[in-house]
Amino acid sequence: MKAVGIGIVLVALWSCVVSEIYEEADPCDTSKCFLPNCRCSDIRLNLTLNELEIPQLVSVTFDDAITALIYTEVIDLFKKIVNPDGCKAKVGFYVSHEYTDYSKVHSLWAQGHEIGLHSITHGTDSDYWKHATAELMMEEFGQQIDIIERFANINRKDIKGLKVPYFEISGDNSFVVADKLGLLYDASWSTQYLTDPGLWPYTMDYRSIQDCPIGTCPTASIPGFWINPLVDWTDDFGNKCVMMDACVVEDDSVEGIFQMMMKNFMVHYKGNRAPFGLYLHAAWLEKGDHNLEAFKLFLQFLNEKPDVYFSTPSQVIDFVKNPKTGIPFDNCRKTTRESCRSRLCPVKKESTGEDRWMTVCGQCPEVYPWLGNPTGKAQKKTTRRTRSTTKATTPLVKQNKLPVEDVSQTQEGTASNSRLLFPKFTRN
Repeated sequence: MKAVGIGIVLVALWSCVVSEIYEEADPCDTSKCFLPNCRCSDIRLNLTLNELEIPQLVSVTFDDAITALIYTEVIDLFKKIVNPDGCKAKVGFYVSHEYTDYSKVHSLWAQGHEIGLHSITHGTDSDYWKHATAELMMEEFGQQIDIIERFANINRKDIKGLKVPYFEISGDNSFVVADKLGLLYDASWSTQYLTDPGLWPYTMDYRSIQDCPIGTCPTASIPGFWINPLVDWTDDFGNKCVMMDACVVEDDSVEGIFQMMMKNFMVHYKGNRAPFGLYLHAAWLEKGDHNLEAFKLFLQFLNEKPDVYFSTPSQVIDFVKNPKTGIPFDNCRKTTRESCRSRLCPVKKESTGEDRWMTVCGQCPEVYPWLGNPTGKAQKKTTRRTRSTTKATTPLVKQNKLPVEDVSQTQEGTASNSRLLFPKFTRN
């Protein structure tokens, strides 16, 4: 499997694997849904726990490419932050491929930060993902695992989740693909209505109560696969914003930005203690005159709270599987010795003819890795078929079954009618 990328193997098996049927999700049955492997979608964590004694988990996540500049800035922000249990604070990165420095990805992973998938191409716009077939999703995320494993020297088992760019969920497609890849969770699905009190993470065994402000709601039952919901913030003008850097402040001063952050945090902290997310692009820290200073002030405020814990997205799910008051985790997040021989590689991006520089761990690729060629092997020019992302008109639900259509016969498919012709990996 190491000699040939996992993503390539999966695509090669499109026409070889037996079809699969996904049941339509029913309303949650609390008599059958039990932790740690099943949880109904709910704004309450556990009826037996005093909500104000539940530790407040805070997840800071950064989207898009990891560059040397971003690496230095984030490390500087969090190097002195220690949780009340004595463990160093860890954050999450949803990495897009283009312009990423894979030696820095390796270093972040070795330090215990969480590395997630954010696609190879990032897509041209939201429509790219809105109409994405299961085959396209599989290439974008399955082959991205190959790239990260090979060029960042990361164990694929440590890649736990994905976030679809633009939060554009396309029905069941991305969730079923993530499940097939053996991932633990999705972090693409935002909520505008279940914010006060906020929605806790849950599994897709049963029908979700979550609203779908962007894209088409999924309908399939995917047992044991977790949703890490993105609970929207409210900006100073009453608008909902899923990314912190999309929130608009009335007073663009350090104090004004800080107060907007504080207002949204207190909804969680004084409410049901649902995980509080700070989702942003690192570039926001350098925009405006006061963003970075306000963000540092807010991190300091959070770190002074005796019951606030900075946690990665998968740590949040680990806590929900075994909820308790007091200290949320039995151990600090694992770190490992860095083992990256960094190389700066001059490569050509074959699809555009551009010359690129790519920093990797170990051997340089022959050409710039991309869709269909995640290992960066120089290939002879061939005529590649055009991928269709046209949305089919086939009904999503038929007789309480979700048919998974054979994409080796047709390139059309929707969230629930694209047959996923690849084996399922064991969930991490």
